[in-house]
Amino acid sequence: MAEILMFHHAQGLTAGLKEFAGTLRAAGHTVSTPDLFDGRTFDSLDGGLDYAGTLGFDTVLRRGVEAAADLPAGLVYLGFSLGVMPAQLLAQTRGGARGALLLHSCLPAGEFGGWPTGVPVQVHAMEQDPFFAGEGDLEAARALASAAADAGLFLYPGAEHLFADSSLPSYDAAATALLTCRVLDFLDTP
Repeated sequence: MAEILMFHHAQGLTAGLKEFAGTLRAAGHTVSTPDLFDGRTFDSLDGGLDYAGTLGFDTVLRRGVEAAADLPAGLVYLGFSLGVMPAQLLAQTRGGARGALLLHSCLPAGEFGGWPTGVPVQVHAMEQDPFFAGEGDLEAARALASAAADAGLFLYPGAEHLFADSSLPSYDAAATALLTCRVLDFLDTP
């Protein structure tokens, strides 16, 4: 079973993300869910992004790195939207990563020095998500999927951004069920 370090999106560590972590735990995986916002959650994506901007994106990254400090190598790094920043940073720069799951976002691999050989990665997003498709993430994900040996890009029909968080209005149960199956298959691959 996998040991996972899961980072929340800009609305914080919501009930829906706790539920998602619970699903992974129920499948036998160990999941750590650090709260990069010190318990704050936000009713809107804009509110969360404003807070992250005030906190500083460097601080979000630093807190993500600190969350991994006492954990062993061999982690799978999972990030939701804003949480992709620390997940991708750690997958690319902390030795021994077992894999990365990037949900709703993807940074250019060159942002952190290129994708490491032997680290599998999956990117999941809705094909018409205005943040993912309209702000460069889709291009970064396509480039990553074509450059990395063990990479997958999964696009779901729809335009919602945080569709895998059951506590938000953007939740899409059918897309999340498929995403969850793919994530569990990824985690079960040695």
